[in-house]
Amino acid sequence: MKTKSIKKDKVHVITLGCSKNLVDSENMITQLKGNDFDVVHDSSDQDANIVIVNTCGFIDLAKEESVNTILEYSKVKAEGKIDKLFVTGCLSQRYKDDLEQEIPEVDAYFGTLELPGLLAKLDADYKHELIGERVTTTPQHFAYLKISEGCNRTCAFCAIPLMRGKHISRPIEELVKEAQNLARVGVKELILIAQELTYYGLDIYKKRELPKLLHALADVEGIDWIRLHYAYPSKFPVEIFDVMAERKEICNYLDIPLQHASDNVLHNMRRQITQEETKEIIRLAREKVPGITLRTTMLVGFPGETEEDVQELIDFVGEMKFDRLGVFQYSHEESTIAFDQEDDVSAEEKADRANRVMEAQQSISFSKNEDKVGKVFKVLFDRKEGGYFVGRTEGDSPEVDNEVLVDASKFYVRIGDFAQVKIIEAMDYDLFGEVL
Repeated sequence: MKTKSIKKDKVHVITLGCSKNLVDSENMITQLKGNDFDVVHDSSDQDANIVIVNTCGFIDLAKEESVNTILEYSKVKAEGKIDKLFVTGCLSQRYKDDLEQEIPEVDAYFGTLELPGLLAKLDADYKHELIGERVTTTPQHFAYLKISEGCNRTCAFCAIPLMRGKHISRPIEELVKEAQNLARVGVKELILIAQELTYYGLDIYKKRELPKLLHALADVEGIDWIRLHYAYPSKFPVEIFDVMAERKEICNYLDIPLQHASDNVLHNMRRQITQEETKEIIRLAREKVPGITLRTTMLVGFPGETEEDVQELIDFVGEMKFDRLGVFQYSHEESTIAFDQEDDVSAEEKADRANRVMEAQQSISFSKNEDKVGKVFKVLFDRKEGGYFVGRTEGDSPEVDNEVLVDASKFYVRIGDFAQVKIIEAMDYDLFGEVL
């Protein structure tokens, strides 16, 4: 006699926003799988009966994408194609009350630190023994390692502290254990992320301990590259450069978001640093770590920014010659310090200023890439795409930086492996090479 089978719940986790959100989703997936759920991530399959949207609330465009995604799956739920819809993450943390009123079709909203509550809604337990274990959604050979949560800074334009709370560092031994677990499953590159990397340790060790953490992670067997993202420039712990120079596992790469170069704008942004102090950090970086790759981001259109301020920024970019540079346009975010000021730069002018800064960077990027032609680099290969094996040098982070393309009809490499590659051609933002 056949018994009626009960279909097992399948959960689809959708991640919007930054790599920090991605790590949150990976921890969520780990907990769900630890509770015997079938889980997929950012999948095109439509067979999941439970959907969890991990939202971003950083700027207007990100908020719009998050709301549209919630509305899309609310409609899917109304059509009876899914049973449950949950929303978590930064947008939910910041606008939970408004969202509950505007989109009541969602079964429950949760903030950035409310994973146990979300699990409870699914009759699942938060398993403390899984802390340090993590299912990764990135290619197997690299993973993000979030070393802290939250931020204590009061930058006038930034809403992140409203969504992520105060800075909380994770203990070194906990991070080393997680790195060991990641290495055990094939991770070769760790990308360290936080709202503010350089503040690490001040809360739990009463001093900045990023250099000590870097030494401990560099000792983990199997980890070849450790990459640093989101290093706040004010009161920068320059001993980090000594660790970079000493330990081959630490990539000669630093993502240091500067936001601007005009002292007037930096002061109004409450960045706690001047242009001259910024230049000194860059000088020290290049002196102590020859060949270091510097990535930065700039923000244009902040209230009160003048044409003179923009030109000063463009001149600064031309002088400093950053290896990688991105530009954001100011978004007038409620509850931030700058929200009380008039958003006096038009959308069209913000776009024009961003384009002008990127035009200045484009020629710098091409020149730096041209200098690589004929040279040999260690390259980590991420994927095969459109007839090419696609990889990255030590100076390139996934998704945001340059890539090295190798003709798959002429050469073969295994995805997730390193190879020595000679650069034969340069474009503005990418390189072509031959495997030696």
